[in-house]
Amino acid sequence: MNWFKRSFIIILLVAFVFTVYKGLSIVPGSMKQKYEITVVIKSMEPSMEFWQVLIDGVEVAAKEFDVNVTVTGPPNESEIDEQIRILDEAIQTSPDAIVMAATDYNRLVPSAITAKEKGISLITIDSGINSEVADSFIATDNFEAGRKAGKAMADLLEAKDKVAIISFVQGTATQIDRESGVLSSLEEAGITVIDTYYSDGVEGKAYQITKELSEKHSDLRGIVGLNETSTVGAGKAIRDLKLAGQIQLIGFDSSIDEVKLLEEGVMQATIVQKPFNMGYLGIKTAVEVLRKEKIPDIIDTGSVIISKQNMYTNENQKLLFPFVEK
Repeated sequence: MNWFKRSFIIILLVAFVFTVYKGLSIVPGSMKQKYEITVVIKSMEPSMEFWQVLIDGVEVAAKEFDVNVTVTGPPNESEIDEQIRILDEAIQTSPDAIVMAATDYNRLVPSAITAKEKGISLITIDSGINSEVADSFIATDNFEAGRKAGKAMADLLEAKDKVAIISFVQGTATQIDRESGVLSSLEEAGITVIDTYYSDGVEGKAYQITKELSEKHSDLRGIVGLNETSTVGAGKAIRDLKLAGQIQLIGFDSSIDEVKLLEEGVMQATIVQKPFNMGYLGIKTAVEVLRKEKIPDIIDTGSVIISKQNMYTNENQKLLFPFVEK
């Protein structure tokens, strides 16, 4: 009887050890935790279609690469201090990676450096920072996009005609590069630029700026809007003041309001970016960094100039209406 009990106990112990061994060989793969990625954008404002489409790209990539993603940001692009606070809070949670669109070229640098010092991978999208601390930068070539906008305006005007630029938040890398590109093309064409004005990313402010410009400068012949809100505000003012055709409008981005402005002939052309691609590639690149894969320092997501004449092509319709099935 004692021999039988001892044999039974030995068999149980062998089975237990075998089970534990097999479990240890399986658990690491099956229990492996997902990467945690925090995405800090410039505006959570639901009416800003650019950022909503970018978030669509983030969500698709998060599902495809099986990572946990948190998307956050200030209510408005002009709230730089709030974005810094949000970024600093995100750093304290120690995610594996942060994907960030910076509201300011210089002021986000200290926080970005802190993130890297804590071992957090950093990808910048849309708007970069004045530092090489990021692992990769994914965005439109904004200088080249600005040149396209400037050339589109110059093609509609004569030398010495007067143009105003309505930008968004002063000091962002996006704004700086686009304005430089626009100025480059307009100067080559001999167009006079009255000045650059800032809407702070607020449509109503762009509307008021346009109204005041039309009153002060009766010889104003064109406005270049450097982002969605600046373009829409300027376009609505031109339409309400019945100045369509007298003041030419070239814009940026592809919101529903901008599509309407194109169809109505209030806006002559818009530079369309690829925010979905930015969001998707931001997550994809962060995962590649975490997997120790080789990645490019800069990824240009491209831009296309769309006018009323070419807006109905299949390719441009996809850019104007980049809807994602949830």
